[in-house]
Amino acid sequence: MVKISVLQHAPDAHLPVRPGDPTPTSRNLNPLMHPFARARERTRALNAAKMDRMFAKPFIDSLEGHIDAVEVIARQPDSLTTIASGSWEGGIILHNLSTRQQLVKLPHAHKGKVSGLCFAAEDRFLSCGVDRNIKLWGFDGSEPLNIFPGKTAFNSIDHHLNEPLFATASNTVQIWDETKSAPISNLTFPTSTETITAVRFNLSESSVLASIGSDRTFTLYDIRTGKAERRVVMQMRSNSLAWSPTFPTTVLLASEDHNLYTFDIRHLDTPSHIYKAHVAAVMSCDWSPTGLEFVSGGWDRTVKIWKEGQGHSPEVYHTKRMQRVTSTVFSGDARFVLSGSDDGNVRIWKAKASDKLGIITARERAAMEYRDSLKERWRVDSEVSRVARTRHLPKSVHSTSKLKQTMLEAQRVKEERRRKHTRAGESKPKPERKKVVIAEQT
Repeated sequence: MVKISVLQHAPDAHLPVRPGDPTPTSRNLNPLMHPFARARERTRALNAAKMDRMFAKPFIDSLEGHIDAVEVIARQPDSLTTIASGSWEGGIILHNLSTRQQLVKLPHAHKGKVSGLCFAAEDRFLSCGVDRNIKLWGFDGSEPLNIFPGKTAFNSIDHHLNEPLFATASNTVQIWDETKSAPISNLTFPTSTETITAVRFNLSESSVLASIGSDRTFTLYDIRTGKAERRVVMQMRSNSLAWSPTFPTTVLLASEDHNLYTFDIRHLDTPSHIYKAHVAAVMSCDWSPTGLEFVSGGWDRTVKIWKEGQGHSPEVYHTKRMQRVTSTVFSGDARFVLSGSDDGNVRIWKAKASDKLGIITARERAAMEYRDSLKERWRVDSEVSRVARTRHLPKSVHSTSKLKQTMLEAQRVKEERRRKHTRAGESKPKPERKKVVIAEQT
């Protein structure tokens, strides 16, 4: 049985309005427009969407060298090719993306897990680990340029944009100077008892610092005043955060409740957007340098690329050998995505799955732009949008997704029945965004 798609028209448009009136005729007053032009264009748009999925081969290469899970990946801010990765065995490797070679390999940089990496100015980078040490490295040596001892295990590190300062996360948030061996200030909230899991400097207002903690908190600090300014307690713990490179007030949080949230720090009571597609805890997130997309990696062994403001239907990458994804990062030119996972590999993916690598002629470029314009023009068509949205998921992810939908539907029905059988006005429905933040502390 063959299914045939036909163009349907309303019969009323081809019947006379009143008895005795002439039958209306449809005329195209544009002499250059062929009567079948729209039907042909729709077919081309459908073929363009199908070709986009047929040529979707996002995986490029795997950067090997680690013998344990890759915990963290960092990108050098002023370079398109240099990235650093740290793993659970204590090793650090600097990779060159263009040649896919190792620039520097430090197999025993730390005793135990490397928990944080960031780049400093002038070909130097910082690392921290559970061995309670922060180390400053150069690109050309196997010995650290400086060692900063701490009192507790470190979970994250980030460098100031302009000054020789860096922040660390442990049971407190500390600010360090590269020229001094001890921290110069502690920024922890007065009533805080949590373990800080990540810290990030704002990319525009570099004196603003954000952190997330194990007690479900998100906190904003100002290093000029040396204290915490605002703090919110969320429903579930966050595992990673990233500042938007184009909107200084926007921050992205990867949560334990399988979702990602973007917040405007001027209004921390509700998230501006919720992104739902993961079926397990989201462990990492990173913005594209354009600020139009971001990447996330989760415990469900998938990497997802989202469009900013579109909380559904992301691009999904996965392989059979890839295990739980612990770190993700965009390349400096926004064309590639890197992911680190439990199997010890750093994988390189295309940011757009069907992109062609190598030299593209002017004729190919024109054809690609024409196909993109067709898909954009016909994105409201049900068949074109279905082909463009369809993604093949691993069996475990697909079954877990169906189970999660069943659980969420059962929870919704339970709340609706409870509300129906209580006194009027006692139980009001609460919007999804209002449930994310429990309390705000100042």
